[in-house]
Amino acid sequence: MQYILLLLLCTLCCTTDSLSQTPSVPQTRPVVVLGGTVHTGTGQVIENGFVAFENGKITAVGDASTARFDNSRADIIDAAGKHVYPGFICANTTLGLSEIGAVRATNDYAEVGTISPHVRALIAYNTDSQILPTVRSNGVLLSQITPVGGLISGSSAVVQLDGWNWEDAMYKADDGLHLNWPSMMPSQGDEAEKSRKRIGQELAALDQLFAEAKAYSSTPTANPSNLKLEAMRGLFNGTKKLYIHADQAKGIIAAIHFSQRYGLAPVIVGGDESWLVADVLKQFDVPVIISQTHHLPSLSHDDIDLPYKLPALLNKAGVRFCISGAGNWNQRNLPFEAGTAAAYGLTKEEALASITLNAAAILGIDSTVGSLEPGKDATLFISTGDALDMRTNDVTQAFILGRNIDLDNKQKALYRKYKVKYGQKP
Repeated sequence: MQYILLLLLCTLCCTTDSLSQTPSVPQTRPVVVLGGTVHTGTGQVIENGFVAFENGKITAVGDASTARFDNSRADIIDAAGKHVYPGFICANTTLGLSEIGAVRATNDYAEVGTISPHVRALIAYNTDSQILPTVRSNGVLLSQITPVGGLISGSSAVVQLDGWNWEDAMYKADDGLHLNWPSMMPSQGDEAEKSRKRIGQELAALDQLFAEAKAYSSTPTANPSNLKLEAMRGLFNGTKKLYIHADQAKGIIAAIHFSQRYGLAPVIVGGDESWLVADVLKQFDVPVIISQTHHLPSLSHDDIDLPYKLPALLNKAGVRFCISGAGNWNQRNLPFEAGTAAAYGLTKEEALASITLNAAAILGIDSTVGSLEPGKDATLFISTGDALDMRTNDVTQAFILGRNIDLDNKQKALYRKYKVKYGQKP
């Protein structure tokens, strides 16, 4: 009973604190960010640039020295000496689906069962999460929220990190299904036969499911409707992507051949050993969502720097990729994951693209976001220093669809509180 009361109290406190931050209001006047170093996300850097936007859309990007603006019509933001970036995009996250790992009631990222294509992460998204403001304070303004567990976890969605509810936050609903490819490395010793049998059963289950789903999708309307197969229809008509979570080289190749058999265009998620099969990925134009650069190598005999160098290895091989973080709260380190890749073979602008335009292209939203170009959504931020460097990343202002968002968060509030306490003289 005491445990239940404590849990309710914690939940109430979390909810009360999180509601103190109100989502931003729509843009009402044109805005011009003037005089900063503009990183467009396409590889172009404008040293003394400007970005103008109105009604949530970018209207112009260019050289500030030749531009003239009417101060009476537009709000001018002086960004001299600062940097302007497109909003960072983190793929493959549980942001808004998990709050406190040790409290089961705050985790809603997985369902029971092994095959759940009909499960939608979007409707579980919690816009009142206290984690979201801490992440967007480092420039992460969009996220692909992803279910986990089982063979097929369900559908992910892309959300913007400022909204009253999941309907407001939705940027792209049900963008793809997530398949966790069975490990292709059987156990050794007494468990070897059992392990091989498990792998065979899981692959057979996937074959049967996708064969049924492909046949089902060829029927315009099915009566009665099958929820699981209906959720997979988008894979075959091109409205959904198939995200295959696989790290081992053998598994990646098997997953690609499996996708080819059913006429699907896969995206590999994880891809620890993707550099070993880069030629195959390039041949079939399969992109990779790299899960973190800040982790140890998968195998003890791998180069200790391999995770840092993986983006550069794929880039050199001509494989499309983006960089993601891990889990939920640590997505705030996404820009620094990209910064590490810049220190190990990528240029700074290539590293920036790996969490902006490249990520948008892989998620299928690059027509509206991912770079600072006229006609795209005004989702961007201003930093006093290099946003990929943890020493200088300092986001002073951010906009989502032209809306000036609140950059305060619980961590900043606690810093202010205890700065007063421990700043006092004895």
